[in-house]
Amino acid sequence: MARTPWRSRPSWRPRPAAVVRSLAAGLALAVPLSLLGGCDDGKDEPFMFGGPTSGPKAAPGQPVTVYPRGPRARFAVAGEVEDGTRIGVATLRGRKSGFTGKVWVWAPPQYFDPAYAHSGFPVLEALPGGHGYPVNYWMGTDLGLQSGISRWSREGKSLPFIVVMPVLNPDFDHYYDGSDIPGQPRMGTWVAEDVPDFVRANFRTFASRDGWAFMGSSSGGFVGLKSVLQHPDRFKAVIASGPDTVPDSPLWRGHEAARRANDPGRLASRLVRRPDTPANDVYLAFQLGSRETGIAPDVRRFIHRYTKGPVKTRLQVIPDGGHNARTYIRGLEAGSIAWISHWLQPPVPDRRASWRRESWRRES
Repeated sequence: MARTPWRSRPSWRPRPAAVVRSLAAGLALAVPLSLLGGCDDGKDEPFMFGGPTSGPKAAPGQPVTVYPRGPRARFAVAGEVEDGTRIGVATLRGRKSGFTGKVWVWAPPQYFDPAYAHSGFPVLEALPGGHGYPVNYWMGTDLGLQSGISRWSREGKSLPFIVVMPVLNPDFDHYYDGSDIPGQPRMGTWVAEDVPDFVRANFRTFASRDGWAFMGSSSGGFVGLKSVLQHPDRFKAVIASGPDTVPDSPLWRGHEAARRANDPGRLASRLVRRPDTPANDVYLAFQLGSRETGIAPDVRRFIHRYTKGPVKTRLQVIPDGGHNARTYIRGLEAGSIAWISHWLQPPVPDRRASWRRESWRRES
């Protein structure tokens, strides 16, 4: 399928550097104080996101929808968005990782449109910075991620993503680099396997990696970046905001081979040796606030060194921006969310239904 330029389409952790560093990062990311008091299981009656569990097979050349295969989770309401949609929270017992943690999920208004009842939706796994435990701060409506995607999808800046927001770490004591560190909870398997399996169990998704992406800030940016490079057969794109570019949890001590296997640079160097084909391409959107002078040189070196072959990159520098989530939301609207949306699969309407052309529909 030919790709047309996005804007021409129809409108439709303590990181081991120092304890001071981790404290500064946590404060800079401006996690609302209301989120630090513990993990609320939600409010009101439990609900399910609903929708059909089977449907017609995809026509030749059309993306394959994966219908919810269960077990279906019962979500508690964790928040409400301006457009009337709800953020749900559930407890996931990861069958592959063995880790149990909270997962927050939001589905966009288009997900409930009858015209798209038999279409998959692209998934954006959003990872926080700071400790990422006991909550994922992207679940809070104050940062505006969900309301932003709802609005941007109407304006043609974004696909209507399902946003899934798991806890990033198993405790408040360490960062685990979103990895399976020997002898520790298997957080790499949690992020890259258990959480996507949970989404597939409850939502209509796409079989192809074209429907799967990450976004993350700070340590969450590192994990999203590493996960895409480590599993390019499962995930196609990431928005990595103010990320670390090397695994540096103190828990790697004594496990150098495993640490190297989770190093984004080593993963990228291996990927750039593959043929530059659509099957191998990954899309790495980096974001930096203009005032992030400490981390910017590492990010720029990474981009300069590994942007070749199937590794495609973009850098969004956010004017007067710091190392915080609110800065990165501005960067999403300024271009990052549109760039990765260009390379991912939009939902496909049922042509037999009565529907109006949405601003985010892609032309072939």
